[in-house]
Formats: sequence, structure tokens, C-alpha cells
Amino acid sequence: MAANIVYIGIDPTAGGRLHTVAVLDFRLKLLRLEKVRFEGLVEIVEGYPSAVCGVDAPLAPGKGLMADPDYRKRLGLDPKTATYSNYRVCEYECRKRRINLYNTPRRAEDAPRWMQEGWRIYDALRTAEYVEYPHAGSRRLFETFPHGGFMTIIKRKPYSKSTVEGLLQRQMILFEEGVNVPDPMETLEEWTRHKVLVGELSREGLYDHDQLDALMAAYTASLVEQQPNEVCSVGDSAEGQIILPVPELLDKY
Repeated sequence: MAANIVYIGIDPTAGGRLHTVAVLDFRLKLLRLEKVRFEGLVEIVEGYPSAVCGVDAPLAPGKGLMADPDYRKRLGLDPKTATYSNYRVCEYECRKRRINLYNTPRRAEDAPRWMQEGWRIYDALRTAEYVEYPHAGSRRLFETFPHGGFMTIIKRKPYSKSTVEGLLQRQMILFEEGVNVPDPMETLEEWTRHKVLVGELSREGLYDHDQLDALMAAYTASLVEQQPNEVCSVGDSAEGQIILPVPELLDKY
């Protein structure tokens, strides 16, 4: 394993919000954790000659596989119904396990802005000579789903990422997995009875949910490179697979 390789995680956004990018080195030390505009993001991903990049966005619009009667029959679904027909296979495989996520439209113009921004990012990565996993190359990219990553690691649904306990839990998961982030228990230790009463709780050392999602994507990228048997590819490669940081999925979460 080359010591100069980095692992990048990207959490795209839309509506004027900045994208979040995390970069880890081969020992999972945090090199960068930034909120940047598209141009800054491109500059970052182009700046590393050897990298694996996980993006929290669909690779491409759906191909309609879940609407094909023969394909549905192979999955054990009623070929005469339309249940899940507007999902990609990877999204169906996640949702049937109670890993809830978006569905990706077949037409790009019907997709929400954050998905379209994700496709813009993938185009920039490909222009920078990133190749899609599992293809080999000095620069590789893949689709991931950080919420699913947190969920599959702990084998249950985490607290909502909009809550403090959800942020603490996600950062603790990353910390326990060896990612060089601050120990969130140290934040809790600073929350004395008096500080709770007077409303002086500090969140110093605690990352926001976009940062934590980008970090989970970067951590998953490290497994893709260092421990490929510890990740699983969910879905059909013909329309895009989701890579998650566990060797196999449970039937239900």
C-alpha cells in the first residue's frame, strides 16, 4: 500500500450551500475537512495523484430495472405490480432492509438539485481521471451512503443526525473505527450540571452532520483500498452500486 494515497469523502449539497469534503491519509489521520464551493472541491480532488473517493450521491439516473417484469421476478417481487419501480436496485436492496434512502429518477431533469450537483461532481472526477470502482487505477471513485454506513456498522438505526445525541453517536462510531477525530466523550465530560442549567453547552470538537457524512465516506474509501473484503457492493452494476463499510448486509436493521 502506497503511503501517499489519500481517502476522500464528499457530501454534496445544493441551494447555495457549500459541499463538504474530508481527506484522510493511509493511517486515517485527518488531513482536511472543509466546506467548499464546486471549484474548490475540484481543486482538492485534482491535487492528489493517488486517491480513492467516495461520494454521497447516486452515480447516475436510474435505468428502470425495477420496472422490468422479468427482473422483478428474479428478485422475488410480483412482476405485475409497480412497487419499487421508481427505485434503483441498490435503493430497493437497502430499503427492504429498513435502510431508508432517496430514490433516483430515470430522467436527470426530474432529480433534486443535490443529485444533479452530485452528477456534476462525478463528471469532474472522471475528467480528473478517476475510474469507477471496482476498476483499478491510481484514482478511483464510488457511490456510498454514509447513513447506511453508520447504520450497518452498529447494526441498528442511529439517532437522528439533527440531534446532539445523533452527532455524538456518529462521531463515536468513526472514533471507534480508528478515524482520527476528537473523542466525543470529551465533549460530554465538559457538560456539567451548571452548564446545562444556564445553557452554556459547548460543541467544541463535535462535527456537524455534513462533516460526519463526508468522514464516513472517506473511511469507506479507506476500506475499499486497504480491506476490500470488508466492504459490500449493493445493487446492480448496470445502473450503479452503493458501497457500504461492512462485508455483508443483515436481512433487517
